[in-house]
Amino acid sequence: MATTFKAFSPGDINTTVTNLHESIPITASIVTGTYDEANIKNYPADMFQSVYDYPFLSSSANHIFDITVGYSSDCYLNDADNTQNTKKVNIYNEFSRVLVMPDATGSVQNFDTDGNFDTTSDKMTSCVFLPFSRLLVKDEIKKGSVQLTFLTGGADPVTTPTTLYDAGAVTGYKVNSPAGEYGLLYGNASGAGSALGHVYYQAGVIVLTSSVFSPFAPPGGAGTILETLATGSISGSAAALRHRVDNLQFNNTTELNSTIYFCRANSNEFNYSANPSYLSSSQIVVKNFNTDIPVSYATTVGLYSSDQELLAVAKISEPLKKDPTNELVLRVRLDY
Repeated sequence: MATTFKAFSPGDINTTVTNLHESIPITASIVTGTYDEANIKNYPADMFQSVYDYPFLSSSANHIFDITVGYSSDCYLNDADNTQNTKKVNIYNEFSRVLVMPDATGSVQNFDTDGNFDTTSDKMTSCVFLPFSRLLVKDEIKKGSVQLTFLTGGADPVTTPTTLYDAGAVTGYKVNSPAGEYGLLYGNASGAGSALGHVYYQAGVIVLTSSVFSPFAPPGGAGTILETLATGSISGSAAALRHRVDNLQFNNTTELNSTIYFCRANSNEFNYSANPSYLSSSQIVVKNFNTDIPVSYATTVGLYSSDQELLAVAKISEPLKKDPTNELVLRVRLDY
């Protein structure tokens, strides 16, 4: 335990934020075929389908994302005779309440194609929702890194890819969502034309308008994707869409907060050791003569609270000689 303490000056403590990024590729082989559906989990309530990176009964399996579908009560697909109609409307409303700013009366609003809720004609009333696991997203999805490729051509076999990009999102993201920042997804890397969906960066959710798939049938299925969305079960619609996935990729972001402490030992400070072996018969053992200068070796830095409670310890890679002829500045970094 230290017996000598030194307070920090205001300029001795600085804070920094570093963003670390990791590339996350999710290929069709994981989503649609590698494990013969053993990594796909459906639930009795049948409100979403989960995708794992390995057969989900394995202890090493990691949940990577979910798939679900829904439509607004304003959508023309809303029909009480549809399979799970109430659940589909409730799913849409649930995501809207989380991701979309309520209107002036506090009521649910429909997802807007370009994020401008002052207009009434460009709404996404039937949507596919892809909530990604926090294991993949970490603190947030990196803006401008999203690419989603779906096979949208023909019926079976499906060969025509359509890739969506969050083009221009690095500087052109939207902030009018209670869930944080979001970008618009376009069918080209230039950001031209109408948006086909949203990516909510902090929430880790991708919302796609069903019109991306509406003209096309699911592989091996009857009817179009849009018809399946209306008349089929939620898990059936999720499976149809999952078999259209060719590649999903983005970069995640881990925000690393750091506090840097500059621990300064001036020439007249910390020249003596508190170690009992430093003295022998009241004599400093490292001095051969009375005229010799005191010498100590710094090996550890301790950070203490204002009431002298030890909070953190930093070890120096090798002992540093300290005497009245030199000064030390030790840089201690705490990451959290």
